[in-house]
Amino acid sequence: MKTMTCKQLGGACDQSFTASSFEEMAQLSQAHGREMMQDQAHMQAMQEMRKLMQDPEAMQKWMADKKAAFEALPENS
Repeated sequence: MKTMTCKQLGGACDQSFTASSFEEMAQLSQAHGREMMQDQAHMQAMQEMRKLMQDPEAMQKWMADKKAAFEALPENS
């Protein structure tokens, strides 16, 4: 299991998520984003993500970078 924060995943806060795979981590982050739709800072982060999604190549690079960051993390003790 590894831990990342909302900010590390492109979000707006320090809430942490723990997952065994990057795919699971992404799902936790997305669910958190949906829960925080009334928060202005999170809405701004979502707007930035929507802009990024308009460029598939940039989105792929972003995902690869976040996955690499996840993979580089040590396992939780």
